[in-house]
Amino acid sequence: MYKNVNIGRIVAFHRKKSKLTRIELSRISSVGKSTIFDLEKGKLTIQLDTLIKIFSVLNINLNLESPLMKEFEKIEERKDDDEKS
Repeated sequence: MYKNVNIGRIVAFHRKKSKLTRIELSRISSVGKSTIFDLEKGKLTIQLDTLIKIFSVLNINLNLESPLMKEFEKIEERKDDDEKS
C-alpha cells in the first residue's frame, strides 16, 4: 500500500541528528545548498541521482518493494549467472 512520505522532513531529521548544516551536507554530498533547502521544504522534483547522493551521506536506505520483486530478482540472478558463464 502506498504510504505518503515526506522525504524532505526525513532528510532534515537525519541531517540535524548528524549535526550537519545544510551547507555541510551540500559540500559532503556534492549537491547544491539550494537543492538541500528545496528538498527539505517539500520540493517534489528532485532528481533520483541527487537524492541517492544525499541519502548516502545520511546513511538512509532506499528500498523498492512490489509483489513482483521476488520474480524480478530471480530473473536478474539468472541473467547474472548467464553473464558469468
